[in-house]
Amino acid sequence: MSATLPGEQRDRLERRLFDGAARLGIALDAATADRLLDYLGLLVRWNRAYNLTAVRDPEAMVTRHLLDSLAVLPHLPSCPRLLDIGSGPGIPGMLLAACRPDTEVTLVDSNLKMTRFAATARRELGLANVSVRRERVEQLDAEAAFDCIISRAFASLADFVRLGAPLLADGGQLFAMKGRLDPDEIAALPAGFAVTARHRLDVPDLDAERHLLVIDRTEGA
Repeated sequence: MSATLPGEQRDRLERRLFDGAARLGIALDAATADRLLDYLGLLVRWNRAYNLTAVRDPEAMVTRHLLDSLAVLPHLPSCPRLLDIGSGPGIPGMLLAACRPDTEVTLVDSNLKMTRFAATARRELGLANVSVRRERVEQLDAEAAFDCIISRAFASLADFVRLGAPLLADGGQLFAMKGRLDPDEIAALPAGFAVTARHRLDVPDLDAERHLLVIDRTEGA
């Protein structure tokens, strides 16, 4: 079920993507932009049949999915291996993989329709640095250590840390994409972990709060 956006629409979305990326301080090359728009076209087509996302309008998808994901790039260190927990249709992990071809990205989600889409997108976009796992994160091999683990509104911070911590490499970090911050949620982090950085993400044309929390093991944990 591949899809190509109509030419005029694609040109409009491409301008929106390049403009938004520039406002984020990200210089997209043409090949990466093409892959991101190919992903968007596929998502639009599948969404009609499988309801993968509540966002229906392609222009809104550029803002709420593409740019929202790209906004974390300036704050994401070099990650040889990155895990996206609760990735859904590959957001943000697949989009980050398109921008960072040297990063091995694993997408994990227990939902069949989400992982079927992600596997199709991986194949059609030619993203050899992406692997898709349909399972609960608790079932992942604890010996598979990741340098970075990210999630986008997947669960509470406490649950995200509890599930991600066993999969962290030495010196690895957790990255939680959140909307409005809840001090009580941050205070409820498991012992041995702390928020070490808070980045407010100014996603172009998005009238909503976005934050990226960086979580590290504390000394002695």
